[in-house]
Amino acid sequence: MKRIYSILVENRSGVLCKVAGLFWRRCFNIDSIVVGETDDKAVSSMIIVSNGDQRTLEQIEKQLNKKLDVIKVKTFNENESLNRELLLIKIRYNRSNRRDIMENCEIMGAKIVDMSKGQMTIQMCDTPERIQIFMGTLRSVSIVEIARSGVVAMTKCNE
Repeated sequence: MKRIYSILVENRSGVLCKVAGLFWRRCFNIDSIVVGETDDKAVSSMIIVSNGDQRTLEQIEKQLNKKLDVIKVKTFNENESLNRELLLIKIRYNRSNRRDIMENCEIMGAKIVDMSKGQMTIQMCDTPERIQIFMGTLRSVSIVEIARSGVVAMTKCNE
């Protein structure tokens, strides 16, 4: 079972290390982690995706709430949230596969952001599942380099 933790922390050096250390010491897994400043420069937002059984996920939340640098912890499941991930992928192409690559980009909502003779860099911002599907369409080409962000998430709007 996956759980997303949205954590507000004090924006100072060492906080990320303390939070990561909590996961390391207790052998909890981090699937992805994204950290960035909020509109208040004294506060950072961490989005951590982890998985485990119900007991483990509850234990993670309890341990996070005990940390002095943690201001607030919200948890939610993937179906309760909007999730996005950024993919940058550099591939080799040739005349015979260029058109197929461009069509796949158009269908999946990816964008070619850089191109040279024989290589192109593609950007895609979507759910982790759709990014995996898109990467599957590129199995037949030579991948030079991949960079993926972690999951950025927030709860859906309530009305």
